[in-house]
Amino acid sequence: MDLAVEMADLASRQPAEAAAPAGARVVRAILAGIGGYLPEKIVSNEELSRTVDTSDSWIRERTGIGQRHIAAPHETCAFMGTRAAQAALADAGATPGDVDAIILATATPDQAFPATAVRVQAALGCGGFAFDLSAACSGFVYALSVADAMIRTGQVRGVLVIGSEVYSRIMNWQDRGTCVLFGDGAGAVFLRAGSGDGTGADRGVLSTHIHSDGRLGDILYVDGAVGRSDRPGHLVMNGKEVFRHAVHRLSDAVDEALAANGLDRSAVDWLVPHQANMRIVDAIAKRLGLPVGHVVVTIDRHANTSAASIPLAMAEAHADGRLKPGQVLLLSALGGGLTWGSALIRL
Repeated sequence: MDLAVEMADLASRQPAEAAAPAGARVVRAILAGIGGYLPEKIVSNEELSRTVDTSDSWIRERTGIGQRHIAAPHETCAFMGTRAAQAALADAGATPGDVDAIILATATPDQAFPATAVRVQAALGCGGFAFDLSAACSGFVYALSVADAMIRTGQVRGVLVIGSEVYSRIMNWQDRGTCVLFGDGAGAVFLRAGSGDGTGADRGVLSTHIHSDGRLGDILYVDGAVGRSDRPGHLVMNGKEVFRHAVHRLSDAVDEALAANGLDRSAVDWLVPHQANMRIVDAIAKRLGLPVGHVVVTIDRHANTSAASIPLAMAEAHADGRLKPGQVLLLSALGGGLTWGSALIRL
């Protein structure tokens, strides 16, 4: 196992209240800035119905999606990730010199190598180091977990965590079961080292919890890559199976995050779920007993932007003033692998 992933796994298993002896100060990853970027082109359900056997009502009833943003040729994974990162740094009042590391979650990199993250590093003019992380739609939560572990252990003090995706380039645009579900975009957060008491009352990333089950890899995958050029390289999904696993695994993951920090469901101000399907979002909110008004929803306008969906949702809620200091955010995501996870953050 990669050292960074090992560190993240250890951190994800560590209850916040057991992080330090009473009275001792602990290092926390403080959420200092949030930013997002969406491509200029918007494609509505009605427009899709002109080329695919579908309809606005069919898509809305099954997914909650009304439109999606589609990247232009110049809006690459690196381009969008850079724009989102710039917005996050500006929001934090930070400069590229404050960035020690860039972790970019994506399933749609611009090249096999170098990592898209180093392209972003070059565009921003940052030092330190940069790398990509692949965990499909769970990628942002995974990347957040790694960044949190690196800050906790003192390896870095400032980290850009980015989710950037161009799923429009891996879609089979004749398959109405998948092509209507996804969109493009990027979101980013800037994490800065701070301190806390090691309890659930601290500011910052309180805990992260990441999981995978490779036995379920064939229910959501991309059929082909650089190493399998004989395959078309399109996304393939068994929607019924994904839905079946999503609700209970995500519900378990959010309960796990709350239990690790000694908090109950009433402590959550905002659920920020991966924006895959409105029925999944509603089911998790119901399990948590959260009213719709306490769930950040962007799927109707963004569709599923994979690893970018959570930071994009955070960016929108931050920009319109819904997110306020002291509030608790509960993040949850599930993606191909099967991968899933959760994170608890106090602003």
